[in-house]
Amino acid sequence: MTTDQQTWGVAELLEATGGRLVSGSKEASWGKISTDSRSTQAGEFFLALTGEIYDGHEFVRKALDCGAKGLVVNEAYISGKAYDFTDDLCIIAVPDTLKALGDIATFRRRQTQASVVAITGTNGKTTTKEMTAAVMGQSFSVLKTEGNFNNLIGLPLTLFRLRQDHEWAILELAMNHPGEIRRLAQICEPQLGIITNIAAGHLEGVKDIDGVMEAKGELLEVLGEDGTAILNIDDPRICRLAEQFHGRVISFGIYGSAQVWASPLSQTTTTCSFDLNWYDKSVRIHLKIPGNGAIYNALAAAAVGYRLGLEIGEVKDGLEATSSLAGRMQIIALSRGIHVINDTYNANPGSMVQAIETLSSLKGNGRGILIIGDMLELGQYSKRAHKELGVLIARSDISGLYATGEFAQTVAQAAEEAGMNVGKLFVGNQQEILETVTKHLGPGDWLLVKGSRLMAMEKVVEGLKVELGK
Repeated sequence: MTTDQQTWGVAELLEATGGRLVSGSKEASWGKISTDSRSTQAGEFFLALTGEIYDGHEFVRKALDCGAKGLVVNEAYISGKAYDFTDDLCIIAVPDTLKALGDIATFRRRQTQASVVAITGTNGKTTTKEMTAAVMGQSFSVLKTEGNFNNLIGLPLTLFRLRQDHEWAILELAMNHPGEIRRLAQICEPQLGIITNIAAGHLEGVKDIDGVMEAKGELLEVLGEDGTAILNIDDPRICRLAEQFHGRVISFGIYGSAQVWASPLSQTTTTCSFDLNWYDKSVRIHLKIPGNGAIYNALAAAAVGYRLGLEIGEVKDGLEATSSLAGRMQIIALSRGIHVINDTYNANPGSMVQAIETLSSLKGNGRGILIIGDMLELGQYSKRAHKELGVLIARSDISGLYATGEFAQTVAQAAEEAGMNVGKLFVGNQQEILETVTKHLGPGDWLLVKGSRLMAMEKVVEGLKVELGK
């Protein structure tokens, strides 16, 4: 990946990273910074990242062959080694190139006038980011995270795209382990921080849901007394974090006494509607995204608009302009009045609950059919979480369960033990599920397809579109 910054001076990189100039001139300036030798272009710096699978230092020669004129590498790569690089090649050595990438991004962020909204939470980060960007885009020049550029590599690369005319950056912060949110927040230095919710997710790295709470709370630590936290007051663990935060809090919610709240709620097959309220102002919102989860995402975005003094009508325009992203509560109409809810981007226990509730709401008098893959990254909680999912499904008005993956049988058995008719259960691979479910679909049926990213459940959605016609 290559940054959008036009030129970087060697002196700037040394100042940003505290690195050591091994060769080349301190007065030199080169082009963009690349972290991928495959896309490195002539005149760029190549920053060699060391990851779990690949070590960028192994591709230094390839980057040079592509025309790189400068390198940022780990000290261990340079120290004690003879190398045959040309004298005009600029080499900067640092203790850790991943940290250096973040430090360079912070340097870039400080060169601009932009302020930052940082968004984290177990579920809804991306939709909240899109809604927040749409709301703020009504009055400000905005940069937002694209795709999944929300980790220790992606977030710095996003900050490199900042221009002098950007007034706000809307950034998504993801994590797998303790300390990641803290580091990401330190890199982007936010003025506003949003926590959407706290639920069981990425438990391999944080052990339990309280570990998730502590990890998300790292954002508030970095915000400090001068920052503003936009918090879901309906989430009890977020309320616990709010009690420890010494900055300003703007609360949002449905059930609690929030500063920005929604009521009453209604759903159709194409919209989700509610009254957006703050102080003495109220406006009816018609979202293009279904489910209570989308309402919470919208309230978080609205709370940012409220904090920045936007008119409630501007907030309405931004929220109503936001559409579902592929794989995130995306409704697809197929033949015979059959609908598919494509929520295949990811899955954890909390998002499964929300998705099943949405399926139950949208199907009306039709049948609700669930096609699921495993929920991953739950560590020792995996089997228990899939058992609890089976019980939840059995107690919901689901007409059919089709499961695939390592824990498919666990879900099905738990659902059967909780009272679900065995004739409504099917366990198999994706192709077997497609062949079976399409034989039993009828007019007005609603299907929810969901699973963790590595389960690639979008293949089932594509298969349904082929079989049933879009």
